[in-house]
Amino acid sequence: MCRRAVDRSCGNLVDINIQHKCTDDLLKYITDSSKGIKRLQLDNCFNITNEGLSEVASKLPLLEELEISNSLLSHEPALQVVGASCPRLKSFKFNHHWRYSWDWRESNDDALAIAATMHDLHHLQLRGNKLTNDGLQAILDGCPHLKSLDLRECFHLKLGGELGRRCAERIKKLQLPHEPISKDES
Repeated sequence: MCRRAVDRSCGNLVDINIQHKCTDDLLKYITDSSKGIKRLQLDNCFNITNEGLSEVASKLPLLEELEISNSLLSHEPALQVVGASCPRLKSFKFNHHWRYSWDWRESNDDALAIAATMHDLHHLQLRGNKLTNDGLQAILDGCPHLKSLDLRECFHLKLGGELGRRCAERIKKLQLPHEPISKDES
């Protein structure tokens, strides 16, 4: 069904939202068929690999908004490729849920990849990420245009002191780790 919708767009697809059924092959088909995609949302697409996302990233130079929620990507390598390949990216949502994670160890890999390659972000949502204060500091340094930052369920963060003040002063819409996520948002 998704392939038919892509075919009917005659190469003019700008916005696509895929839930559950996306694979590397389908993602490649979409990006081979549509060169003007500005918004891509992948939700619960557990069959997309780092290699698959990395391969298609170069075909998304006009991408402005990317959402990847609840995936099995090992993150950092693919995020660096996405950041380097999508210079117009303004909004990035990369969400996970702690309750589904079997590995709760701290990791700043995602944060460092974002900070190193996504300098023009205005909106960043990292729900359920395992970043620490060091990762958040890197994001604030590497993404100077951030206006909104959603850190809900990022339970390794300790936002007191200077880092908390910096976030509060700089970010217009800041959502903190322990703020609730409504059913409409999840």
